[in-house]
Amino acid sequence: MATGAILLKGRNAPPSHCLFKIESFSLLSNSSIEKFCSGDFEAGDYEWKLWIYPTGDNKRNVKDHISFYLELVDTSSLPAGWEVNVVSNFFIYNHLQNKYLSNTEVVQTRYHSLNTIIGITKFIDLDTFSDPGNGYLIDDTCVFGMEVFVVKNSFKEECLSMMREPIKYYHTWKVTDFSSLVDDKYVSKSFGCYKWYISLYPNGNGEGNGHSISIFLNVSCSSIPHDKKLFVKFLLRVKDQMNRNHIVHEGDYLYAPSNIYNSSGWRDFLSLAKLKDSKKGYLMDDTLIIEAEVTLFGLVITKS
Repeated sequence: MATGAILLKGRNAPPSHCLFKIESFSLLSNSSIEKFCSGDFEAGDYEWKLWIYPTGDNKRNVKDHISFYLELVDTSSLPAGWEVNVVSNFFIYNHLQNKYLSNTEVVQTRYHSLNTIIGITKFIDLDTFSDPGNGYLIDDTCVFGMEVFVVKNSFKEECLSMMREPIKYYHTWKVTDFSSLVDDKYVSKSFGCYKWYISLYPNGNGEGNGHSISIFLNVSCSSIPHDKKLFVKFLLRVKDQMNRNHIVHEGDYLYAPSNIYNSSGWRDFLSLAKLKDSKKGYLMDDTLIIEAEVTLFGLVITKS
């Protein structure tokens, strides 16, 4: 049960879900009526009720304050073990400011079968409330309000499970007769249990088109379980077959079964001018050698 706080926040717009006006408040507070409730109102596909204790909740030894509670009603149709998570805000109208003021902290609560009424035991003290100069009780009339936002758990939970001993995969792809390649794209044989493969665009892809070769690391979507993603660090290397000045690019990627491409790499991996320079050694006997090193560091497991 939350305790009350000085009312500080104000706004012009009335509460979204419930507005409750009390005329002749003094007659209510001076009577033997301990509490009074609003009619049912709907918010977040549930039915609610507002309870007001005009002189405090005696059962909780609260005096000289207004106690303010929100009840979840008609729970009989809810399944066993139900719970409803709620963000709620309690309001009181200030006639002088023409604003609706709320408690300083939004109340975040969890309703369940043993806890269907939750609120603020000391919403506002009666001295502050009753002083006409404060604007809450004017002509013996006051207005309370309520906003209720149900937090629905539509999220998917993910858990990254790192491997104590990451698994490494290696592959070497010799691309022969490079000068005779006419297609936009070529792919290597697959390797590793997840069927990794290298894709090569001999005349470039995207911004690399016409001036660079593009190289990517791909994985077969069907080889990844539907509830898992692969957290991978990898490097792709074009070998310098003369001087060992290899061209290496490194990256990391989260490969997922829902990603149609499952591809990560570089469109401007190596310029065509540098590749075809006979002094560089990247293309020997019209053969290009591409190497891949793939390290599987962990799995991201999705739970609905």
